[in-house]
This record gives sequence, C-alpha cells and structure tokens, in this order.
Amino acid sequence: MKKIISLVVLISSITFAQAEQTKSLIELKLNAAAIQHSSLGIQNSKSGFQIPESGIQKKSPALAILYSVLLPGMGELYAGRYDSGKYFTIAEGVLWGSFTGFELYGMWQQNNYKSYAQSNGGVNLLGKNSDYFANIANYQNVADYNKAMDLQGSYNLVYNTSTNYWNWENDTQRKEYKSKWTSSEQAYNNVRFVVGAMILNRLISAINAVRFVSVFNKGLSQQVGAQQMDWNISVGVDNKPTLPTTLTFNFVKAF
Repeated sequence: MKKIISLVVLISSITFAQAEQTKSLIELKLNAAAIQHSSLGIQNSKSGFQIPESGIQKKSPALAILYSVLLPGMGELYAGRYDSGKYFTIAEGVLWGSFTGFELYGMWQQNNYKSYAQSNGGVNLLGKNSDYFANIANYQNVADYNKAMDLQGSYNLVYNTSTNYWNWENDTQRKEYKSKWTSSEQAYNNVRFVVGAMILNRLISAINAVRFVSVFNKGLSQQVGAQQMDWNISVGVDNKPTLPTTLTFNFVKAF
C-alpha cells in the first residue's frame, strides 16, 4: 500500500514539474516574441497601414474661369456643380437669341428708314453717317437745319446743301421717317444692353465656378486627410497570478 502511495506521489510530482516547465517555455517564447515585435517597430506611427488615395486631383480655378468665359455654366460643370451652372447656360442661350433678334430687327428698320428717306426726302445715301440720318429726323429740310446751326454758332456743323440735301414734303413724312429711325436705334441700343448682360453673365458664372472649385478642393483635402491614417499595433503578455497567461493585441488609429 505504501509503495502504491509513493508511486502516485512520484508520478504527480513529475507531471507537475513538466507542466511548470512547459508553462515557463511558453511564457519565455511569448516574451521573446513581444520584445522582437517591439524592436522591429510594429508600432507603425510613421509608416502605418495607409488607405491609398483615390487618385482624384484638385481642380484649377483658372480653368474654371476660362470655361465660364467661353460658355457660362461650363465652369460649374468642370467643378462638378452643373446643377447650378445650367441656369447660366440657359441665360446665355436666351441672350444670344435676343441679340440675334434685336440685331436683325435693327438692320431691317435701318434699311427701311434709309429707303424711305431716299424716296420721300430726296436724300443721297452715299457717304452719309449716323449723325446725318439723326438730323434729318429733326428738321424739315437742310435749310432749316443750317439756320439752326448758325443761330447756335456751330458753323462747323453746317451742311453743304448740294451733297447733304433733304426736304420733306410735310411734317407727316418727317415723323414717319423718325419713327422708323427711332425703332432701329432702339433695337441697336437693346443689342448693346444684351452684350453687357452677356459679359455680366460670364462674370457671375466665373465667380460661382471658382467658389465651387474652392469647395471641391477643400473637400478633397479633407477626404485625403481622413484616408491617410496610421495604425499602431502593440503586442503584450498579460501574466496574472490567478489566471492563465494571455497574449494581448492593442490597435490605435492615428490621424
């Protein structure tokens, strides 16, 4: 009986010693691994895991301005905001339509009043400037005009009666001519107004496009900054007296 008890005690001692030896070897290996990882710099605070950039480049404000000058709305399209730029393109189309309409109407009325002056006022159209066609709308004939210039002391504005002759038969003819001339001048004034509106449309579109490009570039910088983040990884051994030895991993994300 004593021999059996002694044998059991001996086997238990050997088993316990082997378990302790195995535990010591495991702890030694884990500690060595932790030291090795630490020395190799697994804590990648500088060259950690980075999400690659999307490859989208920043947009140029100068190009946005150029596109808006060429065609309003294209600068916004370049900046990715044609939902706003389309209104400038629509306005440009309307302005071009107005420009063409006023230009054609002005030319048509100009041909009308010149033909009317030639057939009813005895006007020789050759070599006449815009001031002449304005003056014959306000005076009944060249004699009345020259008399008015003499009274004003504007002798340099007096016409040669042979080359700048006109004479309306009555005031009704003069007023009819003046109506045609006024319509033509108003149409050409509208053309100038439309040209100014086109310039303004391009200016506002360019400013709007530059603003959207700035917003786009700012958002892109923030996105790239969010993507470029480092991961710090640390490995450790948690050795508690009352619990089995455990291996721990810590992940820290740095921006």
